[in-house]
Amino acid sequence: MDITRYVEDLQHRLATAAAAGGEDARQLADRLTAPLDAAVRLVLLDALSAAAGEISTELAPGSVDVRLRGGEPEFVVDVPTAPAAPAPAAPAAPAAAPAAVPTEGDDGATTRTTLRLPDHLKSQVEVAAARDGVSVNSWLVRAVAAALEPAAHPPAPQQHGGGTRLTGWVR
Repeated sequence: MDITRYVEDLQHRLATAAAAGGEDARQLADRLTAPLDAAVRLVLLDALSAAAGEISTELAPGSVDVRLRGGEPEFVVDVPTAPAAPAPAAPAAPAAAPAAVPTEGDDGATTRTTLRLPDHLKSQVEVAAARDGVSVNSWLVRAVAAALEPAAHPPAPQQHGGGTRLTGWVR
């Protein structure tokens, strides 16, 4: 999505308003135009991200994400497809993906969080999400929810004879 026309429209409106204020106001507007370009783009991107978040809430389990490519935002729509019906001769296997874990007091509100992953880890997450037939966002939400379950936490360290001993398991 090219947002340049929106930025240029705002710059034109600023110049028009400044012209009514005289030469000093016009010169000030000219000096402010360049720094405002980046700020306006950031505000527009924030508005697009908020809109994508609201749309994703309505599309669940699908999602809409806003990505920057070459400095311009683009929308990525993830609509989950129904799994293909198994052949009549083969029994259907239950899905291995964990169900969404409801949290106490979950009112359906969401918060946008930026997560920076190394490329190799992002690739693994994308493969796992595709394998489970869900979006990367849904897969990450499930992984975080599963990690926060009480059974997922290792027991507290126990003191034995002056040393610290940990018992439990790791994933």
